Amino acid sequence: MRFKKPLDLLLREAAESGEGTLRRTLSSFNLVTMGIGAIIGAGLFSLTGLAAANNAGPAVTISFVIGAIGCAFAGLCYAEFASMIPIAGSAYTYSYATMGEFMAWIIGWDLVLEYALGAATVSISWSQYLVKFLHLYGITIPPEFTMSPWETVTLADGNIVHGYFNLPAVFIIVCLSLLLIRGSKESAFVNNLLVVLKVAVVLVFIGVGWSYINPANHVPYIPENTGEFGHFGWSGVLRGAGVVFFAFIGFDAVSTAAQEAKDPKRGMPIGIIGSLLACTVLYVLFSHVMTGLANYTEFKDSAAPVAVAIAKTPYAWLQKAIIVAILAGYTSVILVMLMGQSRIFYTMSKDGLIPKVFSNVHRKFQTPYKSNLFFAGFVSLFAAFVPVHVVGEMVSIGTLFAFVLVCVGVMVMRKSDPNTPRPFRTPWVPFVPIAGILICILMMVSLPLDTWLRLAIWMILGLIIYFVYGKKHSLIRHGVVNLPKDPPNPQYTE
Repeated sequence: MRFKKPLDLLLREAAESGEGTLRRTLSSFNLVTMGIGAIIGAGLFSLTGLAAANNAGPAVTISFVIGAIGCAFAGLCYAEFASMIPIAGSAYTYSYATMGEFMAWIIGWDLVLEYALGAATVSISWSQYLVKFLHLYGITIPPEFTMSPWETVTLADGNIVHGYFNLPAVFIIVCLSLLLIRGSKESAFVNNLLVVLKVAVVLVFIGVGWSYINPANHVPYIPENTGEFGHFGWSGVLRGAGVVFFAFIGFDAVSTAAQEAKDPKRGMPIGIIGSLLACTVLYVLFSHVMTGLANYTEFKDSAAPVAVAIAKTPYAWLQKAIIVAILAGYTSVILVMLMGQSRIFYTMSKDGLIPKVFSNVHRKFQTPYKSNLFFAGFVSLFAAFVPVHVVGEMVSIGTLFAFVLVCVGVMVMRKSDPNTPRPFRTPWVPFVPIAGILICILMMVSLPLDTWLRLAIWMILGLIIYFVYGKKHSLIRHGVVNLPKDPPNPQYTE
């Protein structure tokens, strides 16, 4: 038996206003910059060099295009849902309406991998670049407080130092969580400033670096496969797409803010598709310049591949500017990820699947402040004590899984509710959602086995929580509605 949430109830929730609800303050421009803020970050500045050195060579540009195509198909499906069901919760809400409560829980729990662990991953990278930036001005943070307990570093004098916890990563998580509590409008303003800064630096890098591209570095464009799947050749391009896919994570975070958009029916499609298109163009140009300035083999084992490329130009000052852009980029990514996660838990809590505390809204700021505080602590634990490669590997597969379910949901909704108004319609259904499903599954298959094992363990933990708590407290199973103006015993579909 599948307990599905009726579309008319979702639309009533979307229209709800007043105390205890989220405030509609975000314009279409805010939504586009929110998407760009979430997308341009760790992937562009770090993963480009790694994917080029280990998987695709100069053809990492093709890897970005493949990743973008997969995202575009999923993005079109997200845009239809976000304009049709303008409520917080993203893929979780869409799954609840199309595939029922159990699948909604699966996707809601899966999204924790994308948003919460995504924020933890980026905060660790933010910490590393902050250390580099402060070092330029003679300020040093003891390495014990910039690493997890599982990591070590060898100092210049030969001493090996073990980490205690990552203090800067915790610092940025807490600061941005407090900003989110203050309000979506204030958070959007800060995000807009960060986006302008990092996009400006990316454009400067592309403009300056283009004149110093060495065509020899692009030959061969697709290096010959080494005999192992994923190491160059076309399999390497495909594996590279799975790796750099992390760089596109974030455009779907726009859909989590649907309940705070001024005009969600128009703004949601603009925010999702607009941010994805803008970032794809920047990614392809950036990776083309980067692999043209330095040979892809030079990026191997480099903690700062962008710095390797900049060193090939006479503009050394760009290194400082790039680090500032990276810090700005990472900050906006963390901000949007934390916002998206708190909004998903807000919606799950309203449905009774997790404790009510996660949907408590601040009387003055109208934000889910207790949810923000919880994730400030939860994400900080991962950022402080878990190595970056462990949390990072879990993020991409969780996101791809979410995209697959959204694509499936569009086809299901077209069958179950064909006459429902759709301000934005995904074109060429079922081709677009099916293509999105196939490309996302292809990228999932290309990821390492241990990533799948971690996903399985995470999902088993989620199922335990669902059957122990969520199923027993589900409002939909008890015929309870969380909107006061609804009748006492609404008819839910099963």
